Parts: sequence; structure tokens; C-alpha cells
Amino acid sequence: MELDAIARGALLAAHAQNDSQPPTFSDRRPLMGDHATITLVGGGEDLVARCFALADHLEARWSRFLPTSDISRVNWAEGAAVEVDPATVRLIGAMREASELSGGDFDPTLLPQLIASGYAASVVAPDLVTSLPASASAPGRLAALTLDGSSVRMPVGTTLDPGGIGKGLAADIICEFGLAEGAWGIMAEISGDIVVAGRAPDAVAWLLGVEDPFDTSRHLTTVRIARGAIVTSSQRKRRFDTAAGIRHHLIDPRTGASALTDIQTVTVIAATGVRAEAISKSGFLRPVEEYLAWLPQVGAAALLVDSAGRQHVSANWGRYA
Repeated sequence: MELDAIARGALLAAHAQNDSQPPTFSDRRPLMGDHATITLVGGGEDLVARCFALADHLEARWSRFLPTSDISRVNWAEGAAVEVDPATVRLIGAMREASELSGGDFDPTLLPQLIASGYAASVVAPDLVTSLPASASAPGRLAALTLDGSSVRMPVGTTLDPGGIGKGLAADIICEFGLAEGAWGIMAEISGDIVVAGRAPDAVAWLLGVEDPFDTSRHLTTVRIARGAIVTSSQRKRRFDTAAGIRHHLIDPRTGASALTDIQTVTVIAATGVRAEAISKSGFLRPVEEYLAWLPQVGAAALLVDSAGRQHVSANWGRYA
């Protein structure tokens, strides 16, 4: 049962009077091709388990590797209307939002080109392979996709790939759920996408590490965020040996091939996981100085790391140090 605001406030006041913090609960499990960690301030172990059950539900609806998922059914519909989960309707809305925000740098219709780059099979379960109808082509026509309640209709040939935007949105949804179900604070981390909301463990801000792209056992730096999201996109983790050479999963919508860039990782801080994911893609496609100057205009900050290990930060990055 949802804990109402009065009860939540009374419990927090009691902890404050006793100079104590609500207990913290955390778990880490495989999810969405990698791992996820969910940490609650208050709420209990059962709520952690329910948050993971929600995450599993979202993966089952959105995975392009599962033929029964909403995404796979829509991709194979050949123009027919498909009834989908409400969360999938929200995902498609997030895709449109991300495309508009990024000026087209983020394009969720590039799945045929992503498969051609070498990313057809699941990294964690190679027997799960994405298949598409013969009509599939990229780029697709996202603007021609129609939503009517829970019904989705896509133009023939257009296919969708949730990719990073799905992870960012899943973290957003899990945080919303955790707070609604009684947690005072929550952190949802899914394969490098982190969203935090509510009360931090120290009652001030969440301390979050940014992974070193050249030594993943250590942090390059740490940041403090009271609420919002931090996501890291990397061209170093999904790399494939093809006949044309090494390719990665970050596709440039203007060329249809892996983005040619010296930037290895882009770490973005923004209000939501969806927004941070949308903005991160542009860091691999735009000139560095242009990208860094654009970030404050869209309410974001970023840290970029190039192949020499040099760090490039937006003017507002220091706010989170």
C-alpha cells in the first residue's frame, strides 16, 4: 500500500529527532543485457524485490531479442495495429521526445543498421538473435508512427530499438514506483544508467562514481546528485569484428555506420534517464566544443573522455563535483 505524505513525513520527523537515518536496502541482479542495482532508503527488502519484478516486466515488453515482446511484435506487424503495454506507449513517446531533443542525433529506427554492424545477438545470451522482416529498412519513419490509446501502428519497413533509451526510462519508472510504494529515497542503476529520487542515504545527495573507460575497476571521478540522472554511453563496450573492420553499436544516423569519433565515453547529468540518454548520443556526433556549449541550454552537464584519456567537461559540470 502506498505510504501517504503525512505518514511519510511523520516517520522522517521521528528519524530526525532520533538523529538517525532510515535503513537502506539494496540488491544487484542481471537485467537488460547487463546488471542492475536498486537501492532504497526505507521501504524494505520486499519493495526492492517488487522493483526488480517491475524491471523484469519492462524487459519482457521491450527486449528486441524476445519474439513475444511488444517491440518485436510491433517490428513484425508490417503496418498492422498492435496492442501494447502502457509502459510501451510511454517508451515510444520517450523515443519521439529524445529524437526531437537531440535534433535527430538519437534515432530509434536504425535497428537494421545496428544488426548490420554486428549487433544481432544478445551479448549475455548469444542464442537470442534479433530477426526482422524483409521489409525492414533504416532510417525508418518515426514521425509516421501512430498511437491510439494502447494501439501502435508503424509504417511498413520501420522498426524500433529501445537500446539505451529503454534503460533510462526503466530507471525513471522504477524510481517513480519505489517512491509511490513507500521508499523515502531510491537509486535505480541499469547498465550504467543511474536515476536517483527522494531522500539520499546521507539526507543530502547521492554520491555516484563515473567509471574509467580504460580501467573499469576504478572510478574516473565522483559526483553528487540530489535528484535526477547520470548516464554513461561508451563505444568501448559493444564492439564487433566485421568484414569492414571493428564496429560499435553507436550508429550515426547520417551515415548508417558506427560513429567515427575520438570520443570514447560520454557521461551526462540531466533531469531524467530518458533526457540524459537522448543528450548523450550527440556527444559522439557533434564537435566537442559545440556539444559542450549546447548542454547548459538543454539543462544538462557532461564529461567526455577521448582516446588519449583527456577529459572534456561542460562549463556547469563543476556544480556536481
